[in-house]
Amino acid sequence: MRNCYTNKETIKMPEYLTIRNLLFKLFVCAAILLIIAAVCVFVGPDMLVRLKGLLGIGQHTISKVDYQILFQIRLPRILLAAIVGAALACSGVTLQAILRNPLADPYILGISSGAALGVVIAITCGVSFTLWGSSARALFGFCGAFGTVWLVWFIGHFGSGGGATTSLLLAGVVINALFSAVIMFLTSIATSEQVKDTAIWLMGNLTDKNTTTLVLSLCCITGGIIVLSAVAQKMNVVALGWADAKSLGVNVKTIKLVAFAASAFITAIAVSLTGLIGFVGLIVPHACRLIFGPDHRQLIPISAIFGAAFLVIADTIARSAFSTAELPVGVITAIAGGPFFLVLLARYSRKVSWVR
Repeated sequence: MRNCYTNKETIKMPEYLTIRNLLFKLFVCAAILLIIAAVCVFVGPDMLVRLKGLLGIGQHTISKVDYQILFQIRLPRILLAAIVGAALACSGVTLQAILRNPLADPYILGISSGAALGVVIAITCGVSFTLWGSSARALFGFCGAFGTVWLVWFIGHFGSGGGATTSLLLAGVVINALFSAVIMFLTSIATSEQVKDTAIWLMGNLTDKNTTTLVLSLCCITGGIIVLSAVAQKMNVVALGWADAKSLGVNVKTIKLVAFAASAFITAIAVSLTGLIGFVGLIVPHACRLIFGPDHRQLIPISAIFGAAFLVIADTIARSAFSTAELPVGVITAIAGGPFFLVLLARYSRKVSWVR
């Protein structure tokens, strides 16, 4: 990193990002994620005993029950948390870039209310069929989230004649309010069991998923992240301003459409899998931006890795904090996310700007 001196003040110039630097950072971040996942697999009752049994230390040997708990229950759940965390974090990075709004979040554009409405409709109507081993609630949640995002895009983009950021955000807020009213109406006429199922889903939970669902979700979300990474360099230009990006020869409408579609797709999958889990798409991108800088070529993959790690840790705390009950992971992300973000903001706010 080069230093320029002006009036006895040190101005740090941003380091040029090379393939070697990017791969090194991704390797380190991925190693951290793997270590966190490996530790979280064993977190729980009798953690040290099971670890010693797996390693063959001491008199205790790992039993069939221990094997099932570690590799058939906890490991798939950790994989699910990593998939969802990566999707929400990447979506948050993308929306903050193309909307040029630091408060942009996967849920601010109506994704939460759309997915919730789809799930509530499935619950109240008693839909019980399965697709690829997944419940109909996940399918209805995906359709509701994905359809709502495109409804917001249509109203905010074409209705304003130019796709202004304010129009998109206002459209999301209005649709959120409208769908929330419909959800309250459906909840008021539902049975007590249906209301309980709705409340559990709205709080966000990482329930067991079969292998087919996990593999399909992983492939789809990975594909979406690859698409976002492919347009990351042009997103850097778009983040400077739409007018400046056009003057530099960037097709802003195409980049916005591709980025918006990919982020909406992976968010809809994540929401349909686990319900509403807040703060991941807001906290993780800002934390990574404060630490690594605003270059989206590295910000998108790094946010995916740390989003995965963040949700894995949050879910581990949710299932092991109390021995008698399991907390919704959405509660943990909300409690831990706020203070964590404030600490990072206080530490790095003088070292970074929105566009460096």
